[in-house]
Amino acid sequence: MKRLIYIISAIAALGAAVAACGDAEREYSRWVDIPAKGWAYGDTLRLVPVDTSLHDNDSLVHRGLRLGLTHTNDYPYSNLWIEVTYRGEKFSYRDTLNITLADVYGRWMGSGFGANYQHEIMLNPRADIDLSRPVFVRHIMRVDTLRGLDRVGVSVR
Repeated sequence: MKRLIYIISAIAALGAAVAACGDAEREYSRWVDIPAKGWAYGDTLRLVPVDTSLHDNDSLVHRGLRLGLTHTNDYPYSNLWIEVTYRGEKFSYRDTLNITLADVYGRWMGSGFGANYQHEIMLNPRADIDLSRPVFVRHIMRVDTLRGLDRVGVSVR
């Protein structure tokens, strides 16, 4: 009887391990740090969601594309205008976003604690994304250098 329990437990553990190895839920992401001096208006961030040196990745996926960003209390505005450009199988896409970072009372939204806040915005819930091509992100605020942002990233899941 004990032997049967061990065999069933081993089969269940093996099944769980095999199920965990699947890449159906694989997430690809890339983040870049914004320099302490700020993000200049003409600086376009180039983010490649997957390490192109890996040969086991299918470069074209049909998943959701998200933009993430983190900022501090030093960010001087309640919103952020961003332009995101990415390539799919056949077309290039350009999205312009007005991201609300604070409510009407000036309280920061997003997750985080202390002086850091993180936001994640869905760009396209079911996009055809070529993971080997970069996603370009630039701010289109009406200032030369934007301060108070820590990191900007994209994720595909």
